[in-house]
Amino acid sequence: MRNGNELSDRKKLILKAVIDAHIENGEPVGSRLLTQNSSFSLSSATIRNEMAELETLGYLEQPHTSSGRIPSEAGYRFYVNSLMEKYRMTSAELSQLNNLLTNRVAELDKLIDHASKVMAAITNYTSLAVKPKPKHIVVSRFKTVPLDKSNFLLIMITSANVVNTKYVHTALDVCDESLAALEALLNDTLCGVMMDDITLPKMMELEARAGSLAPLISPVVKCMYEVVSEISDELNFEGVNKLLSYPEFADVDRMRGLLGMLEKKEDIIKVVATAENDKMNVYIGSENSVDIMRSSTLIFKTITCGGNTIGAIGVIGPCRMDYSKVISTVEYLSRQIKSAAGADDGEISLPPGAKNSSGGAKT
Repeated sequence: MRNGNELSDRKKLILKAVIDAHIENGEPVGSRLLTQNSSFSLSSATIRNEMAELETLGYLEQPHTSSGRIPSEAGYRFYVNSLMEKYRMTSAELSQLNNLLTNRVAELDKLIDHASKVMAAITNYTSLAVKPKPKHIVVSRFKTVPLDKSNFLLIMITSANVVNTKYVHTALDVCDESLAALEALLNDTLCGVMMDDITLPKMMELEARAGSLAPLISPVVKCMYEVVSEISDELNFEGVNKLLSYPEFADVDRMRGLLGMLEKKEDIIKVVATAENDKMNVYIGSENSVDIMRSSTLIFKTITCGGNTIGAIGVIGPCRMDYSKVISTVEYLSRQIKSAAGADDGEISLPPGAKNSSGGAKT
């Protein structure tokens, strides 16, 4: 990564002016435009020479169709690290952000979602909100649904409000009465039990109580493990359509790939999960580990309270992003959320909705 030590103060001034102008209008920046900048008084020839040197050093690029220049990824990175000025929010923006907590939000996850909506509206980029799964997930209710004498559905409702259906095939002949007995046994013995507590002696005890249905205990426990492991952090996006307004995403194939990634979500969840807590994370272009985002910028911050991660908020957009405004907005909102979490002693209320998935097990 370039540290800018090879840049004179004049080169830094010109580089900042080029990036500011390109962020604002999206067009390649020429020397004539910069001569109108009141921050410095240099001849057009001097500016052209300095811009040519900045290109040689890798901070600027020149599109083939233009005599002007645009920032490179290295240029954006140096700008974010060393050149950009702190964004001063308008009174209207501050009012919009402060209204988040005007009406006390009882559930932290709703506050995070609301913050994401406000962030998309203020920045005009796609925003993201990540809410981590609870540390301890248990099955809170079991339900069995017979299909035929060798197959039934095992429905499990977890403490994370996830309804998961597993298909179970068995060599036993299972009738309605036997499944009703199995359901009663599971609800009586396994509801609210941590997976770490389902030891071999515990399973042997259950099999003894199950009698002729003992062969079903092992596949049931396997289904429980699958359900708990399948529950991941929750990731929501706001303002995905805003990406369509930027020419950087005009390519149909590229946009389709990006939308597909946003729909799958796993890649971004992995990036957020491995990031450093309470730090502003800025991934520009090829710095992104996700291939489809190599022409985009991802900015986010994970939020902790009392040593626990309570969520993350951020923005996805083109490399030509208003970094100062986005970073200030993310920083401000993360502080608001952290403050609210502290006031609530870090308690996270889970949303009432249910998500459905299906799988299977055999015995």
